[in-house]
Amino acid sequence: MIEVKGQTLMMPDGKRFRCAIGRGGYALDKREGDGATPIGTWPFRRVYYRPDRVAPPKTGLKTAPIVETDGWCDAPDDPAYNRPVTLPYPASHEEMWREDHLYDIVVVLGHNDDPPVPGRGSAIFMHVAREGYLPTEGCVALKREDLEKVLTLVAEGDAIAFLGP
Repeated sequence: MIEVKGQTLMMPDGKRFRCAIGRGGYALDKREGDGATPIGTWPFRRVYYRPDRVAPPKTGLKTAPIVETDGWCDAPDDPAYNRPVTLPYPASHEEMWREDHLYDIVVVLGHNDDPPVPGRGSAIFMHVAREGYLPTEGCVALKREDLEKVLTLVAEGDAIAFLGP
């Protein structure tokens, strides 16, 4: 199992990668908008990628290209909460097609999705890190090359454990 402790992602084979976590640190009781990375074990669901910037990642997970109308609902009172949506969308949402490179490769993690509980957190992803590994909004982020390496070792049914500080 892949584990994240502090700001280090640890692979089962012993490889380690620096990563960024949420600006709110780690949380056992994740809430929408707290900026925290949720402690727990979350399955890998799917990989999205920007086809105009990167090739489909080599991985054992399902992949799909991001298109300009892709979004992710983060409105707790909306029926599509913590689900992909098509833009324009009337409720609060994230845009998946970003001008920065954070979502050039983005992995959906199975946090609060089976079924989603309003307000317990949405859009917990593994994605490309900002320069300097600046904090995320609650996701885990790696250098693109490291993310690509990790994905080559991930398959359907695998999970990631966020252990905390």
